[in-house]
Amino acid sequence: MEEWLRFLEVNTPRILELTLDHAVLVTIAIVVALIIGVPMGIYLTTNEYLAGTILQAASITLTIPSIALFGLMIPIFSLINQGIGFLPAFVALVLYSQLPIIRNTYTAIKNVDPNMRDAAIGMGMKTHQRLLRVEIPNALPVIMAGIRTAVVLNIGIGVIAAYIGAGGLGVLITQGISRGDNYLIISGSLAVALLAIVADAILLLIQKRFTTKEIVN
Repeated sequence: MEEWLRFLEVNTPRILELTLDHAVLVTIAIVVALIIGVPMGIYLTTNEYLAGTILQAASITLTIPSIALFGLMIPIFSLINQGIGFLPAFVALVLYSQLPIIRNTYTAIKNVDPNMRDAAIGMGMKTHQRLLRVEIPNALPVIMAGIRTAVVLNIGIGVIAAYIGAGGLGVLITQGISRGDNYLIISGSLAVALLAIVADAILLLIQKRFTTKEIVN
């Protein structure tokens, strides 16, 4: 235990730097995934045939082993001299985020109480007004659950990104494995777990802040 504490004392700045790199990669990927996934999920509520196809495709993507998907990115992005590093890892994480975000958005909007929609229509609300004022606020808890799932998933999968030179906390774990250094492996694993817990807690606070009292109760 004392040896590990001395290890942390020496390596904390590096661990914090890699944690920040990891958080930045996941955050940017999630923001882009939201820009794609939430509107897609909303649109799919108006097109049942396309909904089945898109959700099935997203499900298939999620079943691809992360190391295989990261490896697939290398030859694709090598065509633009970006075969390793941030870009292929970012694209892979965006793809992995789509299923929970699209599915939860689609399910949440579809399951909004029809009486609320009818009331909004009766008040003369247009489609976009109904969406912003009635449907999304009532669907927010389920949508946020999908976002939280995607964030925690990506924090874990982001560890594999170290194998293609994207940095992050996976560097500690991969170096620990190659060197047989348990302190590196334990430190990296704990940092990943803590980052996931903190990110999920922050998103839960955001969810509670923007969810109406009526829905919470």
